[in-house]
Amino acid sequence: MPSYSTAALVALVGTSLASPVARHEFQKRDTYSFRQVQRGTYTKNGPAQVAKAYKKFGVSVPSVVNAAVSAAAAATTGSVEATPEDNMDSLYLCPVNVGGTELQLDFDTGSADLWVFSSQMTSSEQTGHAIYKPSSSATKKNGYSWDISYGDGSGAAGNVYADKVVVGGVTATSQAVEAATSVSSSFTSDTDNDGLLGLAFSSINTVSPQAQNTFFDTVADQLAKKLFAVTLKKGEAGTYDFGYIDQSKYTGEIAYIDVDSSEGYWGFTADGYAVGDGSVTGSSFSAIADTGTTLVYLPDEIVDAYYAKVDGASYDEQQAGYTFACSTDLPDFSLSLGGAKRTVPGNYINYAKVDGNNCYGGIQSSSSIGLSIVGDIFLKSQYVVFDKTQSTPRLGWAQQSSTSSSSSNGTASSQTKGSSSASAPAATSPTPTPSPASTGSGGGFGGSGIFPSGLPSGFPSFGGGSSGSSSSQGSGFSESQSSGSSSSSSGFSQEAANQAFNEALAAAQAGGF
Repeated sequence: MPSYSTAALVALVGTSLASPVARHEFQKRDTYSFRQVQRGTYTKNGPAQVAKAYKKFGVSVPSVVNAAVSAAAAATTGSVEATPEDNMDSLYLCPVNVGGTELQLDFDTGSADLWVFSSQMTSSEQTGHAIYKPSSSATKKNGYSWDISYGDGSGAAGNVYADKVVVGGVTATSQAVEAATSVSSSFTSDTDNDGLLGLAFSSINTVSPQAQNTFFDTVADQLAKKLFAVTLKKGEAGTYDFGYIDQSKYTGEIAYIDVDSSEGYWGFTADGYAVGDGSVTGSSFSAIADTGTTLVYLPDEIVDAYYAKVDGASYDEQQAGYTFACSTDLPDFSLSLGGAKRTVPGNYINYAKVDGNNCYGGIQSSSSIGLSIVGDIFLKSQYVVFDKTQSTPRLGWAQQSSTSSSSSNGTASSQTKGSSSASAPAATSPTPTPSPASTGSGGGFGGSGIFPSGLPSGFPSFGGGSSGSSSSQGSGFSESQSSGSSSSSSGFSQEAANQAFNEALAAAQAGGF
């Protein structure tokens, strides 16, 4: 039975009682329960559980069991949930255990650094974020540093540790963790996001004097298959699967194309494109697949050809991109990849409202960027395999087995973590620094400079709330509450407080308090 100290109970009671409650309202409860929440999935390892039982009861683990554990570990697989941060799918966050602390990280196939908010930053920069504190098993890599910048001028820098990192049950026991000592304001203001996990090629890692391996490269040899598969979703949580291909997540065949990794990215050549029900136009071009970029950036002739089929669409100089009436039915868009036609539904291409009547397109020009980028607007319609099982890396493309039922105006389901109000795209052109092309976190090019923060009064905020709002990053949830506001306006419930106290009292009494 658990025991409860007087101080602990007083603290718990004090937390529960935000306003006076009459003593007669407190009632002893005979039963209580807590709901468990699953944060990741991984393949069950029977031998590991046997070994765990031996160790728990102080029995030496037989060599045959240790051998079985090692054999099972050599075929590791795991899956982690990727949740949209806001209602426009500007970026997706995944729970990652770094040195014993769970952080919410943006997985980015367009960069190769695993960097995190850390205890070495100023207290003001840490506010609202889950923070990496080097664990007792961490080793500082003396003389090593890192410095990364993004196309909007945002960036971060710091020093380097080797520490344990766990993603969906897949463990890297000595992973390079880049602990931030300073970050730009756009990162600190995005309190949902605690850093970034790069999944490009390790050759573009920014650690000096020697580049470090990405998480994927660190664990690749222990995976059942040397690959990871990405299933991003519109307006709902998707997954990153490591070491296996999940046939339930796609339809038809996977079309594979070779990857050009010479620049450190998952580069490929598309055979052509199609608009709506039209036939494929055989105009090949090179691009990269980047989960850290929100929109799709393509050659001008392709972009112009698409919007020529959109009624009333025009290039808006102030928005640095194509806009159209929000009520417009957009045509689908397809890429020919490995001889197969892969399609994003037209409603996915309606990214965000510019004003009350006009919306911003999810396909824009790559001319000022210097490379074409297939970002989340397209990727969230696909099951994409990032494959290193062959001598030449390759990308696999298949249509997802189901699509989101989200409406075409860019509004996501209630499962998204971010703000519920849409914001107009930034007026300046969202251009990334070509190396690295990482773009997905911090309010830069990945989100097209958009990290909406406004919420209706009394509405709970999942990050990016108004200045001065409190934040509990452990769950990614924060409640905005202005000074002097009533309990109801901040989401506080007197009934809930009473229930919390009753449950705490019952637990204490059950423990012999």
